[in-house]
Amino acid sequence: MARILALDFGKVRTGIAVTDELQMIASGLTTVPTKDLIQFLLDYTNKEAVETFVVGLPKQMDGSASESEELIQPFLEKLSNQFPQIPIERQDERFTSKMALRSMIEGGMKKKKRQDKAKLDEISATIILQAYLNRI
Repeated sequence: MARILALDFGKVRTGIAVTDELQMIASGLTTVPTKDLIQFLLDYTNKEAVETFVVGLPKQMDGSASESEELIQPFLEKLSNQFPQIPIERQDERFTSKMALRSMIEGGMKKKKRQDKAKLDEISATIILQAYLNRI
């Protein structure tokens, strides 16, 4: 089986998580500058088989689209054009940043390390991916 790769897309950086080949376990992979994201994905998919991209779907509390969705749409188009053979799924990402911060605290991570936004984005991507795996 191929891996599923999840993205917590951001204007500056994007957190990335990936499954194992059996698609059972979601693990944080890295965080990359968003400007370098397509190149990173090209390099990654040349080394590893990816079955699906899961991109976080930012929503307001009432379920309407978040302002961030305007930034994500052009990226989704670029992603689809660059990787036409890999389907793109969306996963609600409400509360993932809060959940990621809570997991960092509960995991005993020191305050200085918790201020690393890149780590927070990577953990958020992992939560998005795990939610997707639970849903399918």
